[in-house]
Amino acid sequence: MSAIISAPPPAVDLAAVKGKQHLAWSAGDYAVVGTTLQIVGESLCEALDLRAGERVLDIAAGNGNATLAAARRWCDVVSTDYVPSLLERGRARASAEGLPVTFEQADAENLPYPDHSFDVVLSTFGVMFTPDQDKAAAEMARACKPGGRIGLANWTPASFVGEIFKTMGKYLAPAAGVKSPALWGTEARLNELFGERLDSMAIERKDFVFRYRSAAHWLEVFRTFYGPVHKAFGALDAEKQEALAADLIALAEKFNRATDGTLVAPSEYIEVVIKRK
Repeated sequence: MSAIISAPPPAVDLAAVKGKQHLAWSAGDYAVVGTTLQIVGESLCEALDLRAGERVLDIAAGNGNATLAAARRWCDVVSTDYVPSLLERGRARASAEGLPVTFEQADAENLPYPDHSFDVVLSTFGVMFTPDQDKAAAEMARACKPGGRIGLANWTPASFVGEIFKTMGKYLAPAAGVKSPALWGTEARLNELFGERLDSMAIERKDFVFRYRSAAHWLEVFRTFYGPVHKAFGALDAEKQEALAADLIALAEKFNRATDGTLVAPSEYIEVVIKRK
């Protein structure tokens, strides 16, 4: 009997995945959600022990939380994202505070900077969503000077946000062959991504606390402004939209530690400081 030879799995079209992701993050208005996460950027910049005058690159910067935190510490900051509207929101915030920041549209997987251009390369809840994780990590390391630092804030798989994406995945299957963004929230995956390039890695588990008027208010904001959730609802019929909404409300209540009707929902993330070889 001849052996049955299985056909190799089809290659993943990462360009197509990235195109869909770009549409998702361009939808709604992420800045409405992003601005609530400011404390994470401040904390990461302290963990990185930033020094005035250091060159800092913020990758997938969104509306600029870590960007502004670094600029407030007198660093020379370049803020990048592949969504122009988010860069505009970051530029407006920097202008309002009188902070000199360079804003440039750039792809985290193909950064337009020479090797070893920055003392610090960082990303808060941004680079973790790139479809080609290995390429994005390689680009972060390439842009960072030897002896420099790479800083990350990444949601963990079991976090509130991690569970949000798992819940949406029950209604809309994630792209086949693309690794989960939440893997960036694990030490094992970070060692795979940066292992040969890191001199040391410090990881601290933290919680960001989502504070909203109620679970329903949280869902209204995310459904309206948070691109991936906004697009997910837009792709479903009315019945499935209602079911997804119910599941997300139940999830929010599961994480909620408030007893006064408001939402106080901790979401675990890891704060990572890598020293580059």
